[in-house]
Amino acid sequence: MVAKMLFFGCVELMAMAGAGTTLWGQTARFAYVADYGSNNVSAYTIDGTTGALTPVAGSSFQAGTGPTSVTVDPTGPFAFVTNKGSNNVSAYSINGTTGALTPVPGSPFPAGSGPYSVTVDAAGQFAYVANAGSDNVSAYTIDGITGALMPVAGSPFPTGSSPRSLTVNPTGQFAYVADYGSNNVWAYAIDGTTGALTPVPGSPFPTGSNPISVTVDPTGQFAFVANVSSNTVSAYSINGTTGALTTVPGSPFPVGSGPYSVTVDPTGQFAFVANVSSNTVSAYSINGTTGALTTVPGSPFQAGTGPTSVTVDPTGQFAYVTNNGSNNISAGLRAKCSLLRNY
Repeated sequence: MVAKMLFFGCVELMAMAGAGTTLWGQTARFAYVADYGSNNVSAYTIDGTTGALTPVAGSSFQAGTGPTSVTVDPTGPFAFVTNKGSNNVSAYSINGTTGALTPVPGSPFPAGSGPYSVTVDAAGQFAYVANAGSDNVSAYTIDGITGALMPVAGSPFPTGSSPRSLTVNPTGQFAYVADYGSNNVWAYAIDGTTGALTPVPGSPFPTGSNPISVTVDPTGQFAFVANVSSNTVSAYSINGTTGALTTVPGSPFPVGSGPYSVTVDPTGQFAFVANVSSNTVSAYSINGTTGALTTVPGSPFQAGTGPTSVTVDPTGQFAYVTNNGSNNISAGLRAKCSLLRNY
């Protein structure tokens, strides 16, 4: 299942996860994992020195049926979870001291059919949900005081077939949606006042087979898409004015077997891909001028069983991988590009 891994109060990084362990977010203090099989959200404190994870008091926290994705409002106070089985979105306020989650009044909020992934724009104004079953994107404004979600006028907005992942660029101007069933990525311009989505000229843009994860680098120059059935990552340069995508020379780039998630570290220097079928993480350096990917020496690196999501902490020190098959999280030093311990 798709899920979201992000860092509370920092840059949002897309990723995905499977039926046992889904994804999460963090500050340099807290991480959250949507647990698809147990209908809850696990919360952890993060040791800023070692990267180790410790369960938050009271964890896990109840979600809806089949939670597939979790994201944290970059401005800090709220977390959102898509519940694929109950067709809604759970919203929580975050205790800034303990990391505990409390349901927002009115939660859960209705979404489309089979909501698979959720993201929030950098300003914390709007939330977007990819609905794999109804082939559209639900858009919401976020109440800055309560965290309640209110549908944007015109929502839901149509996409291609079975959208599995979506992200918003760092400036909040554009949204990108990976359409698993139609082998493309849709690009939208975001109305900064209303949050409404309008397709970018030339959209959709072709990908590899069954695109399942999409992310934008922190500079907003490049987009990357993991194609799970063709074992590749498609790379694109982004037109900063229109949001249109142009294929990077050399793209698509080969990865391991079953690339299920792609993310970029906070410096924009490296990309990481979780390969669900080969139990590895592929690492690449990103050419800052062209966006081309070059394999990091020693890559791919061993993960747990069935890795479905990968992210890097805001300091760029630690990498985390959710392992669907072994129902745990691999954590390690990104600087060494090796995964050291399972949680």
